[in-house]
Parts: sequence; C-alpha cells; structure tokens
Amino acid sequence: MASTHSTLDAAAVDRKTRLAKLAALKRKQPEPDGKEPHLDEPDGKSADVSSKYLSGRNYDPETRGPKLGFENTPIEGQTTLEEKAAKISLSTAETAQKDEEADKPIDLFKLQPKKPNWDLKRDLDAKLKILNVRTENAIARLVRERIQNAQKAAKEKTKGADVDGEEIGIEGEALVEGMHIREREEEEEERREREDENWS
Repeated sequence: MASTHSTLDAAAVDRKTRLAKLAALKRKQPEPDGKEPHLDEPDGKSADVSSKYLSGRNYDPETRGPKLGFENTPIEGQTTLEEKAAKISLSTAETAQKDEEADKPIDLFKLQPKKPNWDLKRDLDAKLKILNVRTENAIARLVRERIQNAQKAAKEKTKGADVDGEEIGIEGEALVEGMHIREREEEEEERREREDENWS
C-alpha cells in the first residue's frame, strides 16, 4: 500500500512541475496577432482593456457594469400560450354576456318614453290653442261683469250724491286684489305643469 501512495505522490509532483513550466511558457509567449494592445491607437479608436479581458454574461463592457436586463424580450414577436388563452377567455366572456342579455326578459321601464303622456300632448296641442283663446275671452268677460256689478253697486250707494259727471268704477283695492288672485292662479297652473313634466 505504501508503494501506491509513493507512486501517486510522484505523479502529482510531476504534474505540478509540468503545469508550472507551461504557465511560464505561456507568460513568455507573444500574442498570436504579433501586436501588443495599445490604449490609444493612431486611427482614433481606443482599445478597452475590460472588453478584451473581462467577459461574461452579466458584465456589460460598454457601461462597465452589470447587465440590468434584456434589450429585447425573449418572446418578442411570438404568440404565447398565455396570450392565446387570454384572447379565448375574452371572447367567451363576450359571448356569454350577449347570451345573458338575449335571455333576459324585456324591461318595460326602459321601453316607455320619459314622459308617458307625450303623444297625448302632441295630439291635444292644436285643440288646446282654440280652448286657450276661449279661456282668455271668458276671463276677460268675467272681469268686465265684475267691474259692471261693482259700478252698479257704487251707483246705488251714491244715488243721491252729485259726482260731477264722472263714472264710478271698481275700487282700486278690489281691482289690484283681483289681479293678484289671477296671477297666483296662473303661477299655480305653471307649477302643476312643471311637476307633471318632472314626475313623468
């Protein structure tokens, strides 16, 4: 057993000496190009020592630092299985949504117009023009009758008094009060119409 150890030790020593000689020869040997690397070449280009001696997949000689990522994605221009699956899921979701909308019953509240009586108003507008004229005439007639009645009542009160030929008319306060009542009625009608329009 001692003989095997001594032969192995001798072989190891021989190998070490040969490697040392090879390393010494390699250091003495000139470059295969026959040129020594210069930092400043005559044509203006500068040879970078780091680009010659440093290499590796994580080192970028231009920035003299580590590479921070891919310049182009490895799957650029290719359709992947994930993209195909996403497209299929979107198309199935759209078809399912269309099928659900087709299966739903018709919502009557969406079908009816905002104002349910729009067609009635359209048909009645022409007839209401005639009625509006008649209403205004009736209001004017009623006001005239009130004035005449007030004048008659005033004449009876002042039958014996001399009024210097002036006609006695309706009292000013009564006339103003009648006008205010009429204005209130018109405002109330407009308010009701607006509420009806807003409600429907």
